[in-house]
Amino acid sequence: MQPVDEPRVVEVSLAADSVFAAAGVVLPPDDPREMLAHAERVLVADDPATGAPVVGLAATVTVDGRPHLEQLAVHPGHGRRGIGGALLEAVCAEAAAAGHTRLTLTTFRDLPWNGPWYAARGFTVLPRAEWGPGLEEVWRAEERAGIRVLPRVVMARPT
Repeated sequence: MQPVDEPRVVEVSLAADSVFAAAGVVLPPDDPREMLAHAERVLVADDPATGAPVVGLAATVTVDGRPHLEQLAVHPGHGRRGIGGALLEAVCAEAAAAGHTRLTLTTFRDLPWNGPWYAARGFTVLPRAEWGPGLEEVWRAEERAGIRVLPRVVMARPT
C-alpha cells in the first residue's frame, strides 16, 4: 500500500463500520490507523464500475504462522459489486502462493454480511480445539476491546 492511500483506507474502514450502526449494532470506537500500523499486508481495491480509487481493503496479519484476515471492508457506497469477494480471493491467492494452506478470521456469526457471507465463500467455523495460542489471543483481545456485542466465531478456509 502506498502511504498516500492511508487517509482513504481510514475513510473506507470508518464508512464500512457505519453499516453496523445502521443495523443497530453498536461497536466500540476504534481507530483504523491502529489496524494499519500492525497489519502486515493491506490490499486495496478500486471500484471497477466507477473508477473510484480505494473503495475496499483487506488487511492481514500472521497468527499461529498462518495468514489471518484482520479486516475486510468496502465503502458502503460501493458495496454489492463484488469488490469484497475479489479482495478476499486475492488474499487467499497470495496466501496460497506463499505456501499457506489456510486463512483464518473472526467475524460476527449471524450478521448476513459477516458469518453467512464468509460461509458462502467456503469458510467454516473452526472448532476451538483447532485454535493455536495466537487465535486464542485474538479472541481474548476482541473480548477486552468490547467487540463481542453479538456472537462471534473463528472461521477458516483452505486457500
